[in-house]
Amino acid sequence: MSAIIEVEHLYKTFQTKELKVEALKDISLSIEKGDVFGIIGMSGAGKSTLVRCLNYLEVPTKGTVRVEGRELGSLSPSELRELRSKIGMIFQNFNLLMQNTVIDNVCFPLLIHGTKKADAKKKAEKLLETVGLSEKAKSYPAQLSGGQRQRVAIARALACDPKILLCDEATSALDPQTTQQILALLRKINAETGITIVIITHSMSVVREICHNVAIVESGEIVEQGLVEDIFTHPKSRAARRLIIEGKDPEQWEREQEEKAVRVIPELHEAQRIRIVYTSNSSYEPVIANMILKFQEPVNILKADTKDVGGVARGEMILGLSDNKEIARQQIQYLEDRGLAVEDITGFGDAVYKNGGEKR
Repeated sequence: MSAIIEVEHLYKTFQTKELKVEALKDISLSIEKGDVFGIIGMSGAGKSTLVRCLNYLEVPTKGTVRVEGRELGSLSPSELRELRSKIGMIFQNFNLLMQNTVIDNVCFPLLIHGTKKADAKKKAEKLLETVGLSEKAKSYPAQLSGGQRQRVAIARALACDPKILLCDEATSALDPQTTQQILALLRKINAETGITIVIITHSMSVVREICHNVAIVESGEIVEQGLVEDIFTHPKSRAARRLIIEGKDPEQWEREQEEKAVRVIPELHEAQRIRIVYTSNSSYEPVIANMILKFQEPVNILKADTKDVGGVARGEMILGLSDNKEIARQQIQYLEDRGLAVEDITGFGDAVYKNGGEKR
């Protein structure tokens, strides 16, 4: 595959009379053609500013953005408008024309680009069939559920046959079941058309569900990026660990930090704490039980979960190991020998384990 979007040393600064805000700082990333790429971060991290820079709705202060090899900063206004017609965008609040019917909303971008009304209607009908809303063609947005409105927005975004679809918090206003339906639709569209999808989200579950690659944004900088599976297995940055190890989405974490400030949280004090992930080459034996039998040492299970990562169920556990350093070292080696990914997280995320674990 080749890169369809390339961002190099991107900066974006907002300046007012009283304040200078560096929203993005030295952002570099490459998105391959046909990929489903996630950009995740807390509120205010800069992810929405970043996605608006990808089509120059926000002009960067410094740095370059290239789409299909064309540097956006070098394009004339007419060339930029032409390029934007190949970049669809959907939003959290749908941005539909409330006075227009569903089919008129989908026809709208086609008519703007000079498509004949009859041809626009024919294409809109086909797109509504694609998103499962043929029967709602003559309805108005106010008569639709949130999930249905987002399907209309997706159909409208696809009207001009874009090569890229930017999704800015497209599921954050939806309930979990509807979110799953929208993600399934986006996955289907990506598989059938090869369109490149960039998903801006605050939800790690969305990234795990649909994205192949992800960039984690914190305070305007990319702190980690790579394959979702690799980052899930071996998160390196504190932001990634917070999302994955503690199992919290960023906004949930922010709320809990506020709560921490007004209460005392007891901590556990294992000598060593590790996170293990069952990988594709992991042993199917009862590894933890066999390890306890082998070393005759109890293990404190602090957390156990199974998560969907790119359509594959991946098990993870947080374990508190023996106080004996040599035995703990041997236990880790035992787990690695059986194909499990192991990382030391001693001292990380004490708050999430405040209720203790189950001794076995």
